[in-house]
Amino acid sequence: MKIGLNIFPTDKAISPIDLAKEAENRGFESLWFPEHSHIPTSRETPWGGDPSLPPLPEMYWRTIDQFVALAAVAASTTKLKIGTGITLVAQRDPIWLAKEVASLDYISNGRLLFGVGYGWCVEEMRNHGIKYNERRDILREKILLMKELWVKEEAEFSGNIHQLERSWAWPKPVQKPHPPIILGGAVGKKTARHIAEFCDGWMPLGRYGDIKKGLRLIQDAAHEIGRDLSNFETSMFCVTPIKKEKIGELSEHGLTRIILPLPAESETNVLPILDEYSALI
Repeated sequence: MKIGLNIFPTDKAISPIDLAKEAENRGFESLWFPEHSHIPTSRETPWGGDPSLPPLPEMYWRTIDQFVALAAVAASTTKLKIGTGITLVAQRDPIWLAKEVASLDYISNGRLLFGVGYGWCVEEMRNHGIKYNERRDILREKILLMKELWVKEEAEFSGNIHQLERSWAWPKPVQKPHPPIILGGAVGKKTARHIAEFCDGWMPLGRYGDIKKGLRLIQDAAHEIGRDLSNFETSMFCVTPIKKEKIGELSEHGLTRIILPLPAESETNVLPILDEYSALI
């Protein structure tokens, strides 16, 4: 089982560079950063879609830029894989995002794991000009466009939303054909079809429960289009710490990676948690 870490890198938390060095020294496989451009103060959308949850923590609007932070991590480590957990693809320009992903994979010498997601905050998306009920189709089309830029010397794309005339774009990713694309979140039939079509992995949240059911949906969708999932990875974002005896059980359920949560707090608070997690490696 691969063991990674996830934290909101904020202006109040441990430095991403210091955390990355400490994580690599302890043998963790990967370090993941989420993103939000901003959080409108209206707070129309319940956190996680559940009004009963506590108020949204300030780390959501204090997080520093995901790609800047990961570039700093890449430059200060040699083995640690770096993950976007997740990138809000619908809210980003796909041509620039393709370049950012390829550049980060180049700078890290092929260590990038490209976690993507549809997003949940309606008002944040609205400020980016994205309609919530269109976000899934927008993500799909943007990723298909980016793949063209990553794999072709002269790329072009014609979709329902985006157009790309024949173009040159470098660098190309170090990983071939591109960094693994890992879709985060719960899986229904439409999401399973998206994963089967253009992703290399799935990243459920621990609280979404039935991993086996989700994997069955993905396998069925892949079978329908004749896709081989032999190199497919399932990485679970744990919302709470996990016990060592649980790891074997999760592996039997089809998981290949667990990503453990860290608080967006100071080095004094975070490093002891790293030491506790190290016992799982």
